[in-house]
Amino acid sequence: MRILDIKRQMKPDDIAIVRDLLRDAERADGHRPLSDHLWLDLVDGGREGFAGLVAWEPDHDHPVAYAQISKGHDSYSVEIVVHPHHRYEMHLIGPELLEAALHEVAVNGGGHVHWWVFEPTIGHEQVAQQFGLTPGRTLHQMRRSLPLSSSDAAAKVAVRTFVKGQDEQAWLNVNNQAFALHPEQGGWDLATLTTRLSEPWFDASGFILHDIDETLAGFCWTKIHTDTDPVLGEIYVVAIDPKYRGQGLGKSMVVSGLINMSDRGITTAMLYVDTNNEAAMSLYGDLGFRIHRTDRAFVGDVAAITPNTPQEPS
Repeated sequence: MRILDIKRQMKPDDIAIVRDLLRDAERADGHRPLSDHLWLDLVDGGREGFAGLVAWEPDHDHPVAYAQISKGHDSYSVEIVVHPHHRYEMHLIGPELLEAALHEVAVNGGGHVHWWVFEPTIGHEQVAQQFGLTPGRTLHQMRRSLPLSSSDAAAKVAVRTFVKGQDEQAWLNVNNQAFALHPEQGGWDLATLTTRLSEPWFDASGFILHDIDETLAGFCWTKIHTDTDPVLGEIYVVAIDPKYRGQGLGKSMVVSGLINMSDRGITTAMLYVDTNNEAAMSLYGDLGFRIHRTDRAFVGDVAAITPNTPQEPS
């Protein structure tokens, strides 16, 4: 019988146990299971709306699975990770953890939920349907080789690097306007940004800004994944001030970011894009990006309950 240990605060030993599980899953799957904002909630130890659900089985010295809920701008994100040695029980463990995670959302006040699945299958769709979740946002991971052609590189603009202690507020203003309706990237505050800037992977030389009349007009934040093969350079976040839309600045910022990564020796670039963002899909396709994999969120609304009330997701 599996035992579920639900933690709303993660101590260092708890984080280490989950980190080992995530490492084993990453080795098997070729990518880290948790998205950035869930990962940062985990290592932070637990913020408002956080819960980590660790599944154990008797006579095992490691957890067999982990689920996490994290509260974002206007919704909850849920992800589930099953240890590679126990995926023969995925059809049992997955529904158990999803049910428990949705119950945590309900106890925490309910709300809109995104259950994120990497490369979804029919089995994921059936489990989602079982809990009243329907297909929602779909993300493509897209890749292309570097360097750019000279014709594409011609779209670059003059840029400078982000300066800690100087550019935070201007960046937050542009980011939050550009992503006003985005569930993860919108509504950032200084604490959220500071946490990202403190990550071991952060490199200011890859965080480039473009000013117009001494005011921030756009940015391209890149991230280098040194633990992948090949090493990947990611367009982590790119945006322009909405008042400059329609002037081609978005393409210029992407091109400038790609040149920045190429100049640092990166030969493969990647990014994530919502499939319903037709303008971005067209832009990235024109720049030579091609689909590498697809992830999907299954979405639904979970009603608030008191802790002793049975859950009724809708």
